[in-house]
Amino acid sequence: MPRTDSERNRETPERPELRHADLLSRWMDDVIRLPGGFRIGLDGIIGLIPGVGDAAGAIVSSVIVGQAARFGVPAGVLLRMIGNILIETIIGAIPILGDLFDFAWKANLKNFDLLKRHMGEASVGERGTQRLAYLIMVVVALAILAVIALVYLLILMLVNLF
Repeated sequence: MPRTDSERNRETPERPELRHADLLSRWMDDVIRLPGGFRIGLDGIIGLIPGVGDAAGAIVSSVIVGQAARFGVPAGVLLRMIGNILIETIIGAIPILGDLFDFAWKANLKNFDLLKRHMGEASVGERGTQRLAYLIMVVVALAILAVIALVYLLILMLVNLF
């Protein structure tokens, strides 16, 4: 059976240092084939756990961003990668609709593609900016946890009202 375009694009990268990020992105977003050819990953399944699932998925997803920073990906691309995770995490925290979005958004595959495309492009002047991106990543992770905790508390309050 011929491979689809997405399967061809997901071939193992030539650079061995990218294998870990490739495997992580596949497991998180693309490991389970559903009828009809749609693929889902563990990120969406983990996201089904109320309160902590989306936060756990965001933490695992940030590993690819950390690798990208170590490989010299420009800070602007790192911020875009963080944005992909933020979108998936915040919208994914919405019960039911967010879970469906989580299966479709596939932030890890998007981020791995960004990593492959921009690996090693940072100039010497951007190294300090990458430290800023690390700091932003930590702040964003804390903000994600706070938003998820707030959504969880709001849901508990609504349940207690009825």
